[in-house]
Amino acid sequence: MADTYRIATYNAELQRRGPGLLLRDIQSGKDKQVLAVADVIRRVSPDVLLLNRFDYDAGGVALAAFADLLNDYPYRFALRPNTGMQTGLDMDGDGRVGGPRDGQGYGRFAGQGGMAILSRYPLDAEHVQDFSALKWAAFPDALLPMVDGKPFPSPQALAAQRLSSVGHWVVPVKLPDGVINLMAFHAGPPVFDGPEDRNGKRNHDEVRFWSVYLDGGLDTPPASGPFVILGDANQDPLDGEGLKDAIRGLLAHPLVQDPLPQSEGAVVAAREQGGVNASHQTDPTLDTVDWKDTPAPGNMRVDYVLPSKDLQVAGAGVYWPVGDADGSRHHLVWVDVEMVKKR
Repeated sequence: MADTYRIATYNAELQRRGPGLLLRDIQSGKDKQVLAVADVIRRVSPDVLLLNRFDYDAGGVALAAFADLLNDYPYRFALRPNTGMQTGLDMDGDGRVGGPRDGQGYGRFAGQGGMAILSRYPLDAEHVQDFSALKWAAFPDALLPMVDGKPFPSPQALAAQRLSSVGHWVVPVKLPDGVINLMAFHAGPPVFDGPEDRNGKRNHDEVRFWSVYLDGGLDTPPASGPFVILGDANQDPLDGEGLKDAIRGLLAHPLVQDPLPQSEGAVVAAREQGGVNASHQTDPTLDTVDWKDTPAPGNMRVDYVLPSKDLQVAGAGVYWPVGDADGSRHHLVWVDVEMVKKR
């Protein structure tokens, strides 16, 4: 029998309001949220895990401390995210410079709410593809924000703006059966903007990035071999704000399969919480996040683990215990995959 590998994504919402605070909370051994997130990870026990909203520091000290707390992940990876990377420009059109929204990605400090990978298997850092510096205006067929035919908020700001709110990485993981390329990302929310729909359009293109990449539409060719796209798209294919064609296109991409991870806990939550959930179109079994239900946005499917079609799916799920709350509004999404042996 082929070995099965559990690959997961979890927006743990462990970001803090200042640098060093996450490390402090991890090392204290008493922070309820940190302990709750760690408990979820232990219960699901993924072999490879993408963490979203995990503060980055240059030495990887907080990530190492969290991995030591879990005591099961010798391989760790993180790159500096775009969050909090100041530009010196007014990026959101509010007439001010230096605010959290004036970075390449939203952040109160450099590295707030970054991404990190924990793995039981070696990660091939030498062959990582990092697209986090790709300028939005250089992205093929970019859906750029315009007001009265002019770039919003200014030609200078739009020319400097990177596509990734946090990052887009391709990280090879060396499994005993071969290599799987982890395609990790965290798209920004399609809200908190104005009629120019800057954030909505950026979210659309951040999600569409993977379809363009897989189709060979970038200067860098796509990595060969099996892959798993994973992360927080901040986009439900049917419900909530935003432009839906990018996420629908990714789910229907000819190289991608959607295992439709489900949970009973999400169904119970949608039924008991009511509000806008009653009018949602997405099957509530697929929900991955528990947001405010009145007046909106409600519970949605925004976190994804999407294997390539040359991987065999052996199982999938969302960790959402009935009547239980973990340390995040998001719930861990996992998929079990097997490498298809060539004859």
